[in-house]
Amino acid sequence: MLTLALSKGRIFEDTLPMLARAGITVSGDPESTRKLILPTNRPDVRVVLVRASDVPTYVRYGGADIGVAGLDVLREYIAGSGSDGLYLPVDLGIARCRLSVAVRHDFDYAGQVKQGARLRVATKYLHMAREHFATKGVHVDLVKLYGSMELAPLTGLADAIVDLVSTGGTLKANGLVEVEHIMDISARLIVNQAALKTRTALLKPLIDQLREAAQTPEETAA
Repeated sequence: MLTLALSKGRIFEDTLPMLARAGITVSGDPESTRKLILPTNRPDVRVVLVRASDVPTYVRYGGADIGVAGLDVLREYIAGSGSDGLYLPVDLGIARCRLSVAVRHDFDYAGQVKQGARLRVATKYLHMAREHFATKGVHVDLVKLYGSMELAPLTGLADAIVDLVSTGGTLKANGLVEVEHIMDISARLIVNQAALKTRTALLKPLIDQLREAAQTPEETAA
């Protein structure tokens, strides 16, 4: 039995069509069930639902053989814990968005950065935010938040935020503007390295199937 770790929300929704192209159908809707382990149409594959930030941990320590996680989650995890035990064979090209800096529409971000001012930045991506501003020579005080990031500049908690942006609609609705693009984000397939060595006959075909499915446009899939 192979265990695939997924997180609820966009990763799960965007992964389903790709799994279907690989011949795998997940039984059950995570939004309507309290079950955390979901069977599939294949007796040798099951899905476990975990928090997005926990996917690399489950795969690294063998709670799952394989998983799908955003590059944002992986970069932050690897910066803090290292990549030992993880193999990242495929950019799945799903759950696309970008990691960006955003501020209030009336905040002079360019002027503050040019003057070398010290900024207070709210984010859950502490490692990536620190690295980004360090390369610019900007001093920052980081405030870790887990959600409702847009509130930080509006309440005076922070001058700026570093967060994921998709359409930009939430920023606009809250009077914020995107001022700097840090990196493009998409979901990656991650594999437990030990499992790949000991269960090669099971894992490698699945990896190959998912790689092929990721390269097959959904509208042309059979």
